[in-house]
Amino acid sequence: MRFAVIGDIHSNIDALKNVLKDINTKNVDFIASTGDLVGYLPFPNEVIQLIRKHGVLAVQGNHDKHFAAVQKMEDAKINSLSDEMIQSNASAIFTSKMITDDNRRFLENLPEKLILECNGLKVLVVHGSPRKIDEYLYENQALLSEVAETVQEDIIICGHTHIPYITKVNNKQFINAGSVGKPKHGNSQSTYVIIDIANGMVNCEIFEVNYNLENIVNAIKENRMISNQLISMLEQGN
Repeated sequence: MRFAVIGDIHSNIDALKNVLKDINTKNVDFIASTGDLVGYLPFPNEVIQLIRKHGVLAVQGNHDKHFAAVQKMEDAKINSLSDEMIQSNASAIFTSKMITDDNRRFLENLPEKLILECNGLKVLVVHGSPRKIDEYLYENQALLSEVAETVQEDIIICGHTHIPYITKVNNKQFINAGSVGKPKHGNSQSTYVIIDIANGMVNCEIFEVNYNLENIVNAIKENRMISNQLISMLEQGN
C-alpha cells in the first residue's frame, strides 16, 4: 500500500493545489491529512472544498477544532475593532467570519484520530500526538520513546510542528509530514510524505514542492484582516 500524507495547510490554497498536483504523479492509493486545514491564511473555504473533492482522509487539527466551535462575529463588532486586534490570533476573526456553515460542520465532524490497517501494519494518524491534539512531537528521542510506550500501532503519523521528519524509536515508526501551507523547516517550499508499506517494511520519503508564493503574498497584502507579518514567515519558512 502506498499513500501520501499532507498536513497543516492553514488556508493556503496555492500551496495545496501544487502539492496535490505533485502527489498525482506518485501513484498513491489515497491521501491522508494530519489536520489544520484552516487558520492564518486567506482561503479556508477553498482549501476545505478541495480536500473534500479529493476525498482526503483528514483528522481534526487544533485550528479546525477551534473554528468548528467558535461563533461567527457580527460585522458591527468587527468594524469596531482595530486592525491589530482583527489580525491577531492566527487570523481568527477573518477565518471564523468566512467559513460557511457547511464547511464548519465538516470541520466539526473530523475525527481526532484515524487508525488504518495497511498490509498487516497498524497506522495511527493524529494532529499533535496520540495523547493530545496540540502536543508538539518534535524529533526528540526521549519524548518519542515515552509516546511509543503508550500506543499499540506500528506507525504514528503526526503534524502540528510544521517540521517534517522520519525516525524509528522503540520499533515504532514516527512520521511528521511537515506543512503544506505554512512551513517551518527553513524555506518556503511545501512538504509532504509518501509512505510505501509492503511485506512488513515501511519506506518513507519527504518531498518539497514549490508553489506561487507571490499569489498568497498579494492576497495577504490585499486583505486587511490578515497580518502582513505572515509574509516573512512564509518566505523564510519559520
